[in-house]
Amino acid sequence: MNHLVAPSVLAADFGNLVSQIQLINSTEADWLHVDVMDGNFVPNISFGPDIIKVMHQNSQKPLDVHLMITNPEQYIDIYREAGATNISFHLEATHHAHRLIQQIKATGAKAGIAINPSTSVSLLDDIIEDLDLVILMSVNPGFGGQKFIYRTLAKIEALKNMIITRNTKTLIEIDGGVGLQNAESILQAGADVLVAGNSVFKAENPSLAVHALKNLGIKGLYA
Repeated sequence: MNHLVAPSVLAADFGNLVSQIQLINSTEADWLHVDVMDGNFVPNISFGPDIIKVMHQNSQKPLDVHLMITNPEQYIDIYREAGATNISFHLEATHHAHRLIQQIKATGAKAGIAINPSTSVSLLDDIIEDLDLVILMSVNPGFGGQKFIYRTLAKIEALKNMIITRNTKTLIEIDGGVGLQNAESILQAGADVLVAGNSVFKAENPSLAVHALKNLGIKGLYA
């Protein structure tokens, strides 16, 4: 499978949100990544369901919704109804991960789990077969524009080995500090999805930035 690129709307110009989403529609991006923050699980607040409805109405890309919130089980139906195609919650935010995965799948959405940089991928061993995707945080969650934590590469490799051993189709998604300077190493380690915020929305040419991320490794791309 060719890797996917999911621009993170957290890095967009919120004053021109619709036009920023329409810009992504015109690119080779696969998903639109949406970080939902509650000011509790992480020290920042971002989008509620009403804003995500607007995104859904204007986006031609599936919404990849990442819940960085406490009590995520209370909001699954709300964000699915708002337009989420994928819903991921943090392993650290619940004691009942398997139940929550099944709750997400019951809505028809793809189910994912996110883990923080200090959380071991070994904790996913009992649920990996139930997951559609795993988001490995490569920065501490809450704010965009942070530097990539290179220890994440070893975690990608460990998770990929688990997925291969268990013969699942779970996708590995990397969120935080992803750009052309490290994307190839991330993919070589075994990642399937690149979440890119500043490296797309703050680029001089966002469409070209997405194109470059989508076509990494193709001979002659930068000639």
